[in-house]
This record gives sequence, C-alpha cells and structure tokens, in this order.
Amino acid sequence: MTKALPVRVFHFLNEEFGLKDLTERRLKIARIAELNDPFEFLGVDLSDRNFRRAMKATKETLSKSKGLLCFSKNWQNPVLWGHYAEKHRGICLGFDMPHVPPTKVDYVKTRIPKPQVFDEAFMKKLLLTKFIHWAYEEEYRAYVSLEEEVEGLYYADFSDSLVLRHVIVGDQSRLTRRQISAVLGDLNARVEVFKARAAFTSFDVVRNKDDSLWT
Repeated sequence: MTKALPVRVFHFLNEEFGLKDLTERRLKIARIAELNDPFEFLGVDLSDRNFRRAMKATKETLSKSKGLLCFSKNWQNPVLWGHYAEKHRGICLGFDMPHVPPTKVDYVKTRIPKPQVFDEAFMKKLLLTKFIHWAYEEEYRAYVSLEEEVEGLYYADFSDSLVLRHVIVGDQSRLTRRQISAVLGDLNARVEVFKARAAFTSFDVVRNKDDSLWT
C-alpha cells in the first residue's frame, strides 16, 4: 500500500513575527480563549442557560491546557495575505506534519444542536466547526497541549512533526533573499524560498518566477 503524503499547510505572519519564528525555529500556539472569532468552541445551540454557562466555563478551562496550531491549505488567497501577513508585506510558511496531521475545519451555516452526551468527541467537533463565512480560509488545525510557557506564550518547535518546507515572501515585502537565507541557516538545503506576486489574469497570488532582481 502506498503511504499517503502529508498535507502541506501554510501559516501567514507579519515580517517581525515571521523572522522571529524562523530564527527561533518555532510557531506560536493560539490560545482557544484568545482566537479572533467569539464563536470558537461555542458553535452549538446555547439557548439553554445552564448549558451556555457550562460551555463557557469549559472553554475557559480548556484554554488553560490546550491550544491550536492554525493553518490554511491555500497560500494563494490574497485575502489571507491581506488579513494575516501585514497586507502582503509579511511572509507565509509552508509545513508538512507527517506524524500528527492537522484536521480540516468544517464550515457550517447553522449552529450544532445541543448534544445528548457532552463528551471528548463532541468537544473536538466544536474545535473544528466554524461559521461558513470563514470558509475562504480553508483552515486546518492541530490540537496541541500547552506545556512550557515562555513570557506568557506557548510554542511548538520545528521538528519531524512540524517540518518547514516553504518560505514565501509577500509581494509588498522588502525582505531580501539574503535576509531569509541568513535566518534559515542550516535549513536552507531543505526549504524552498520564493517571492510572491499578484497574478496577471486572475485574483490569485502566485509565485514570481522572474526573481532575477530579488537578491
């Protein structure tokens, strides 16, 4: 049987944090209670007051020990560059996660009915459910434990489970190839680095194949 290839996923950052993550060889883990959607983990019918209180309390408790690594399947969406990569001035990092593959987010039009049993399977379902208007993100998530705290933040180190494959530099970025190469160091041999640009015939972001002036 042919072994399935790992899903290639992408993480968008501004220049400052992108260079910081490359230098320190790690990604910041998102805390569940601090995500930018107030419906995170609460995409269920909360009309019952007691259930609503229990859900909010569970979310707060869960946020103390668990977090998320958030990615997109698509690096070519200009909206993602605009929202998460400093208006195309930042960078996008591409990863393979062969050992614990991230899971695709499910986008729904209506909230999930209140379950008969509130168990771990339902909790994971909630962590992977978002309103359909977020579907443009094509998000994948990895559910991880919060372990070593560093100045109030938690990180996942680059490793065999989080393998850096691409560094894509935004169309409006002033970062040079030399700067990226210097930060990558011993990773240069296995990481593909290139500059992005706006496509000429569509609304996609594409690879700039003519990078002769990008040094």
